[in-house]
Amino acid sequence: MKKFILAIVLIACNSLLAQVQFEAKVSKTTLGLNERLRIDFVMNIDGDNFNQPSFEGFKIIAGPSQQVSQSWVNGKSSFEKIYSYYLLPTQKGNLIIRQASIEYNGQIYKTSPIKINVTAAVEQPKDPNDTQISADDNIYLVADISKTNPYINEPITVVYKLYFSYNIGITNWRELDKPKYNDFWSQNIDIKQLVGEEGMFKGEKYRFVVLRKTVLYPQKSGKLVIEPLSLDIDVQLPTNRRDIFGRVVVTNGNKRVSAGAKTIAVKALPEAGKPADFSGAVGKFDFKVTPSKTNLKSGESLDLVVSVSGSGNMKLFNLPKPVVPNSLEMYDAVHNEKVNTTLSGMSGKISDSYTIIPQFKGDYPIKPLQFSYFDLGSGTYKTISSPEIMINVLEGPLANDQVASTTPGNSKNVISSSEQFKFIKLKSDLKSMNNDDFLGSNLFYGLLFLPFLILPAIVLFKKKKDAIDSDVFGNRIKMNNRLAKKYLSEAKKQINNKEPFYVALEKAMHNFLKAKLHIETSEMSKSNIQELLISRNASPETVIDFINLTENCEVARFAQSSSAAIQQDFDKAVLIISDLEKQI
Repeated sequence: MKKFILAIVLIACNSLLAQVQFEAKVSKTTLGLNERLRIDFVMNIDGDNFNQPSFEGFKIIAGPSQQVSQSWVNGKSSFEKIYSYYLLPTQKGNLIIRQASIEYNGQIYKTSPIKINVTAAVEQPKDPNDTQISADDNIYLVADISKTNPYINEPITVVYKLYFSYNIGITNWRELDKPKYNDFWSQNIDIKQLVGEEGMFKGEKYRFVVLRKTVLYPQKSGKLVIEPLSLDIDVQLPTNRRDIFGRVVVTNGNKRVSAGAKTIAVKALPEAGKPADFSGAVGKFDFKVTPSKTNLKSGESLDLVVSVSGSGNMKLFNLPKPVVPNSLEMYDAVHNEKVNTTLSGMSGKISDSYTIIPQFKGDYPIKPLQFSYFDLGSGTYKTISSPEIMINVLEGPLANDQVASTTPGNSKNVISSSEQFKFIKLKSDLKSMNNDDFLGSNLFYGLLFLPFLILPAIVLFKKKKDAIDSDVFGNRIKMNNRLAKKYLSEAKKQINNKEPFYVALEKAMHNFLKAKLHIETSEMSKSNIQELLISRNASPETVIDFINLTENCEVARFAQSSSAAIQQDFDKAVLIISDLEKQI
């Protein structure tokens, strides 16, 4: 009898000492950029609402897969649930896999962060009985640069080509690092459709596709670095094995390639012969200053267009601004660009259009304008001057200086019509001399008694809040309701991703049950759920549909499902939950 009592006490102590364990385990902590990593999130309880980390610096290539095991050994039970992922690193360096979390009995449990050191790609051992063509010597990413020693603002082109031999196939590629053009003005040339071509590379015939075309204009002299383009490529590699029909067995592989960094030695523009008004134009240009008309009346307007056409860095310099007499009112310019960018650079026309309105009669000259640019063909500076433009205002009033010059000795001031009756003010702005005092006003008494009116409302609000906070059971129901709505919304967002969709849908239905039936995860057996729902006046057909859909969520995550079937399951879940809401 004493031994029996002692055994019961030991079992009770062990149950009290049992702790919730939730940890993350990885297959290795140091791996190459081309190696895969397995991570398992292991728990010894059946936790709810598992939230995976963001996996920054990694790409998920498989998972999550779920394993559940439960055993009894010598009267002692053990439980284990595992969520497994396979990851592929997307960058080198010291990466951190952050915390995952679960919920159990209203408490949140989290794993510890794990540090992973990702090194450069490593050579992986091969099966000696399996020889196949390697992707290392059959696929290359090349950046063709038109010129490596240009002047500042001289156009150069970078064309990225992917060469691959006839022995391998390419199914897909993804950009890992986009090229960076620091200290360059850049513009990509659109490629509407990728076209496979044939060409010679390293003395052999290869297939290739042009992935990207970019026009660059260097903005400063010296050695400038173009950061590389890097790709992650899915390839198909033939082996020396054949299937039962005699066809070559093809394996799927992965290859990461980079075009490498390129250094451009940019030459500064020569100082000898540089005009004082040089604004940075480089290329070959034509310069014009064109008025819309030269004969007009006072109050009429004309447009003065300053334009440059040709080929060069059209968008990277300013046009000269005309200088007009004071009697001509000139408004700010309207800038217009008609520039086309091709692999040879920018070409087209840019212009500034000024609206000018004369105020008085007379002849007004617009001084010649000069435009200077650096000619790449001759390697010298060139200057184009526009002719002087004479604006003839045929009708209108004379300016004050013109009136004084035509009537000597007349010192009478000229008063404009707008100033004649300025001394007469038709509207008054009077202010009262007697102001009401704040003390004794309605506002004074309102502010005085406001705190006494607010105090009862604060007391009632505090009592209501304390009552709500003390209602642990009610708060748990509210939390489960919120979680059900949250995961149902998450399922709708993931409707195109099968596994995340069914995980979210299953969590939504579980939290719905916990909110409506006031039960925990450990009580969610099929018979118990059916009995409780029917006791709450739910129809047997709806209950059976709910249980079948819940069981189907686990199976459907790993089975083949079409998008139509996933949409049908979501619509069915919304309908069942709505029916149970009404019936319960």
